[in-house]
Amino acid sequence: MSDRFKGWIEPGSPEEELVGQVDFSRIPRHVAVIMDGNGRWAKERNLPRVEGHRAGAKSVKEIVESAARMGVEVLTLYAFSRENWKRPKKEVGTLWRLLEEYLRNEDKVLIKNKFRLLVIGRREDIPAKTLRELDRVEQLTRDNDRLTVVLALNYGGRTEIVDAVRRILVEHKLPPHKLDETAFSRYLYTAGLPDPDLLIRTSGEYRVSNFLLWQIAYAEIHITKVYWPDFRKGDFLRALVDFQKRERRYGDIQPPKDTD
Repeated sequence: MSDRFKGWIEPGSPEEELVGQVDFSRIPRHVAVIMDGNGRWAKERNLPRVEGHRAGAKSVKEIVESAARMGVEVLTLYAFSRENWKRPKKEVGTLWRLLEEYLRNEDKVLIKNKFRLLVIGRREDIPAKTLRELDRVEQLTRDNDRLTVVLALNYGGRTEIVDAVRRILVEHKLPPHKLDETAFSRYLYTAGLPDPDLLIRTSGEYRVSNFLLWQIAYAEIHITKVYWPDFRKGDFLRALVDFQKRERRYGDIQPPKDTD
């Protein structure tokens, strides 16, 4: 087994078998995840919903490490949607506090492993205390280049597109004849990042929930019935194996030729 997996993958485990099926020349550059099922996970265990969110935070740590070890360049996590404000105020407050705890506890891990943190979404509505932590960790990790961890916070795909159009109209820098898909992408929250190759959704729901609507146009979608708090490295590896079984044609009748 490669040294990169020692202490992470147990010899003879199902995870080792899955790693053996992965073609490391075809790792998706960008993996996006809709982390769903925290509430149902808690309900099935007769626990408060907040315990589902706490358990979900452990999955975040494991999947960040998994993505880095497998050579993924960008991992985007749908952490808080604009629709999530509709939830009970106590639950919403707990979600932001859990994020603050994560940032305080994991900042050194991000720095040590050369992970960069990037936040996308409407920042102005994020609680001031949480936003200060986010700004602090973004600044600390801005030059790291091993893995970019993108947190989608107060995020909505339609809102992102509207915000991009507003910027174009306000700046008056882009004449209509120069507006194409490439130019428009530079006004999105994700400007400078590759589009997701793989979108993972946990909990078995078959919808994209207003997530990266522009960017996932050609993403392969992997749905698992596993709730997010139970999603672990084996599940992530299965998603990669599934991804590599797909033939990505981008609307053509054959996949694009390798230009390397």
